[in-house]
Amino acid sequence: MDVGAFILAAQFPGQGQEEALHRAVRSAELSEETGLDAVWVAEHHFVPYGVCPSAVTLAALLLGRTRRIGVGTAVSVLPTAHPVALGEQAALLHLLSGGRFTLGVGRGGPWVDLEVFGSGLRAYEQGFPESLDLLLRWLREPRVGADGERFAFREVAVVPRSDDALAGSAVDAPPVVVACTSPTSVRLAAERGLPMLLGMHCGDEEKAEAIGLWRKSALAAGRSPEHVEAVAARHVSAGVVQIADTRPAAAEVLTKAMPGWLRQGLEAHVTVDGRERRMRDPVAYAELLCELHPVGSPRLCADRLAATAERTGIRRFALLVEGSGDLAATEENVGRLGSEVLPLLR
Repeated sequence: MDVGAFILAAQFPGQGQEEALHRAVRSAELSEETGLDAVWVAEHHFVPYGVCPSAVTLAALLLGRTRRIGVGTAVSVLPTAHPVALGEQAALLHLLSGGRFTLGVGRGGPWVDLEVFGSGLRAYEQGFPESLDLLLRWLREPRVGADGERFAFREVAVVPRSDDALAGSAVDAPPVVVACTSPTSVRLAAERGLPMLLGMHCGDEEKAEAIGLWRKSALAAGRSPEHVEAVAARHVSAGVVQIADTRPAAAEVLTKAMPGWLRQGLEAHVTVDGRERRMRDPVAYAELLCELHPVGSPRLCADRLAATAERTGIRRFALLVEGSGDLAATEENVGRLGSEVLPLLR
């Protein structure tokens, strides 16, 4: 089982942005020290829900601060990025880190980001497949040109290539995972033979259904059963983890701290076209996350992760560790995850 920390650089009420970023970096460093397998970093723009605007930039820092642990983006928002620029960054990080980088991409939302970065609503509503396909070509081919609706350019050389045989590189192209929140995105990932990142708002049954649809769609697209099973082993489940001596104590930490952060962070999102949006009730959402994910004693947390693996087949986890909003409590949470939960799983 592959257990990693999911880091949002969340800005809780009363905190500064530098404090949130410091906690994010410290969480990643401690994740390596305590034996976790990976760190997954998110990006957001213009909202305190997460104050990291570039997941690949933070990933670069963390790769430089660590030596063993895998580092991935969860996710880089593709509609607001140029696929070639993102592909260049991913190849560079993957090559220089000796293959420790994973590029997670997603469609994002209909936020004002699309206006600020000039990509427009169409890039979100219709352009994700074109962007994803161009990105994959850039990561896999030596030369790439484009003649699409959004991207059109003459053929150019791909530099750097992480699998450059002339350089004697033993590193393959950076692995890519796709955040999937709808049947459409599940089919998109399946048809391209890519593993999914499934969100922390989903329970085991919903994730199992998504994986069933993914497997059916991958086979229908002509993927071999062997290839389908190999890729399926790389699906990632996002969740929340909070460890205490008892479940009520762990849940109390999250239900006290998370609603204020969720309310402040989610209310700050602005749609690009003025469409009405319905925000989850922050208290109910925090309580739901406590029910769905490993929140409680080390034994309960280990059993919860094992149960999810059994029900869904997912064996890779990205677990939000900063739900307390407090640096010392986050450090303790990461430490207990590594020292008390992982041994029970292994």
